Amino acid sequence: MAHPLSPVSPPLKDELDIVIPTIRNLDFLEMWRPFFQPYHLIIVQDGDPSKTIRVPEGFDYELYNRNDVNRVLGPKASCISFKDSACRCFGFLVSKKKYIFTIDDDCFVAKDPSGIEINALAQHIENLLKPSTPFFFNTLYDPFRDGADFVRGYPFSLREGAPTAISHGLWLNIPDYDAPTQLVKPLERNSSSDRYVDAVMTIPKGTIFPMCGMNLAFNRELIGPAMYFGLMGDGQPIGRYDDMWAGWCAKVICDHLSLGVKTGLPYIWHSKASNPFVNLKKEYKGIYWQEEIIPFFQSVALPKESTSVQKCYIELAKQVKQKLGPVDPYFQKLGDAMVTWIEAWDELNSTAKAQAQTQATASQPNGVKK
Repeated sequence: MAHPLSPVSPPLKDELDIVIPTIRNLDFLEMWRPFFQPYHLIIVQDGDPSKTIRVPEGFDYELYNRNDVNRVLGPKASCISFKDSACRCFGFLVSKKKYIFTIDDDCFVAKDPSGIEINALAQHIENLLKPSTPFFFNTLYDPFRDGADFVRGYPFSLREGAPTAISHGLWLNIPDYDAPTQLVKPLERNSSSDRYVDAVMTIPKGTIFPMCGMNLAFNRELIGPAMYFGLMGDGQPIGRYDDMWAGWCAKVICDHLSLGVKTGLPYIWHSKASNPFVNLKKEYKGIYWQEEIIPFFQSVALPKESTSVQKCYIELAKQVKQKLGPVDPYFQKLGDAMVTWIEAWDELNSTAKAQAQTQATASQPNGVKK
């Protein structure tokens, strides 16, 4: 046990990167300083690369803009979305850490019902370091939490659990609604007094879910290549489905590889409601297409020989083109981008040399480690 006055190293300090997509100055980091400052940040600047993004003093970070994306990936940069928060997956690509936490720049520190500030990152780390239970639901939710256990009737052969690949956190204040729901519930808010649920649960095998990217962590070594946020935003017929696409793909692969996905704690405070009319324009085709997309993911099967995330993802890309391609030509393009993404992942993550190359090609002053 450490001496009370001894400095205690934050958990996973050298094994975790925080990835933030943004178009603005990152003043929101001041609120997160007590929790984030020990960690390395990878900031992906969306939009105009000539714009200067201000980062508060004292943070260790790299800042990449679109020019850096093009320089690092060359022709493969086409797989990274532009003018959409899906650009965050470039940060996943260039990171060399075992774990990733990603958060949006309009998310702040939430408080639990007793008024204590929530260290969202610490809770995500706890989720990722403890097993999941995807094969049999425990009615007391996460049996690996302190003070919990497996209930009567839970098979002993399944109590070891499965490695946790993804920790999906939730939000207080502004709900994560689609545009039609925003329009009919414009004033609805989640408060810690009536919406805070002190629970973490494993999403069962065979069940997909709408993943939100604003408060999310994952084990990059276990599931990183599947965390591709698709082709969204500028030049694409759809937006605001980037995180959900990654979630559907990743969950199918987690199920195939016997990995776990947790949802629930931690909460963050989502501070800014986006414009529902702008969102409706971005989401329109997605709302229509999801009636085809969701049954596809519910029924997709991956072959036994797909034993790695990359092999699973290439197979999934093939099936996306075959089965969703007839819905719209966009899915042919998306399937090709999925393959390009895996090629880029393997190219940048095959050797330690790739890390040095990535850092060396980051442009001045933005792509500089501070």
